[in-house]
Amino acid sequence: MDEVLIERPGPGIVLLRLNRPDARNALNQEVRQQLATHFTAFGQDPDVRCIVLTGGDKFFAAGADIRAMADAGAIDMMLRHTHRLWQAIASCPKPVIAAVTGYAWGGGCELAMHADIIVAGESASFCQPEVKVGIMPGAGGTQRLTRAVGKFKAMKMVLTGQPVSARDALEMGLASEVVADADVQAHALELAAQIAALPPLAIAQIKEVLIAGQDASLETALMLERKAFQLLFASRDQKEGMQAFLEKRKANFEGR
Repeated sequence: MDEVLIERPGPGIVLLRLNRPDARNALNQEVRQQLATHFTAFGQDPDVRCIVLTGGDKFFAAGADIRAMADAGAIDMMLRHTHRLWQAIASCPKPVIAAVTGYAWGGGCELAMHADIIVAGESASFCQPEVKVGIMPGAGGTQRLTRAVGKFKAMKMVLTGQPVSARDALEMGLASEVVADADVQAHALELAAQIAALPPLAIAQIKEVLIAGQDASLETALMLERKAFQLLFASRDQKEGMQAFLEKRKANFEGR
């Protein structure tokens, strides 16, 4: 059974669905490998303009598979090179939307934080509970979380292992928006369709500069933004977009 299902709900959109319902979509090595393979492939596919990542109605992903690591040693964990699989998601040049209902705990919370936009259902719950089993987050749960919500809120989450609700996550900056559970996937796909209709080169430059600029000085980040802005004037899509605006018609963006 494929543990990550692929759907194509609309032009330029790929939906990846975690498919381990009996294990609450726990992230074992096979799931991580399949995610890495898919994100690498779709990141390079010119026909794909946006990726939506989702899980089940009650569980986005309930964390890492504890059974797969309970008896592992430090060298075993190192030799799994799990960070390389996560990096395939982090380095994906296409916009990624996480559609989250139910539990996004542990590795599930870290997976959601790899996305560029998080659409959370009212039932969504975000948590880094690793401390309760004697370890700590190992796939960005201390670093991405701090960058998203700040030191003090992140410290409370990782030091106590307490979950936060969707509404609290939104207030903290850990979610882009909260909608009814029944509307999560449809709303995520609506956002994906909006993004897929926009110029791919501009979208790619926006994502790249925004992420790179986070860890740079303001002066350096502004330089990156300025150069990317200037570069886009070499694209056909810039000419098409501005001409369409002047002619009051819908633009046809080709990614060139």
